[in-house]
Amino acid sequence: MYKGAINIKGLCLVLLPLLALFASSCENDLNKVKEIASTEKGGVVVEPTTGLDVIMSDSAKVKLHLTAPLMLQYQTKKPYKLMPKGVKVVLYEGGIEKGTIIADTGIMHDDDKRLIEFHKNVVATNVKGETYKSDELFWDQVKKKVYSNKPVQVVMEGGNVLNGDTFESDDNFLHPSLKSSTGVFHVDEKVTQ
Repeated sequence: MYKGAINIKGLCLVLLPLLALFASSCENDLNKVKEIASTEKGGVVVEPTTGLDVIMSDSAKVKLHLTAPLMLQYQTKKPYKLMPKGVKVVLYEGGIEKGTIIADTGIMHDDDKRLIEFHKNVVATNVKGETYKSDELFWDQVKKKVYSNKPVQVVMEGGNVLNGDTFESDDNFLHPSLKSSTGVFHVDEKVTQ
């Protein structure tokens, strides 16, 4: 009888860690169920899309190519689409790439303004190869302009650098306007003898 008790004790020592492992794996599954259930709260329906790859065209000419690893579509009073894991937009004109916008997060508003917000590590380039960096950028597709209310750095062709408190330009990034701007400009000095 004493010998059988030792076997049960030994069996318990083996089974308890396995039972704890099983219980923790169930907890992860429960977290997934909670996460899925949280996509519909208070009448707000969230429709997830993975591997988003959208091409927009006009008269059979590509105007925009948007990619994002994840898009969440919120059906609220003012519907919007959130791209929380990054977004890349390539802009085209006449079949030629005219610029790009890359950011950590994107928000597309589904209203008449056709506004797209870009947040965190925003980098935009134009056809001249100039680069615009900021933590936010708004693209108003109706007014065909881009703007930011946060500090912006512009690296121009030739390596000149402009910094500004705010930024506004046409949506081709060709006519920028920066407020309270400072810059570093390279000047070629010719020595006369």
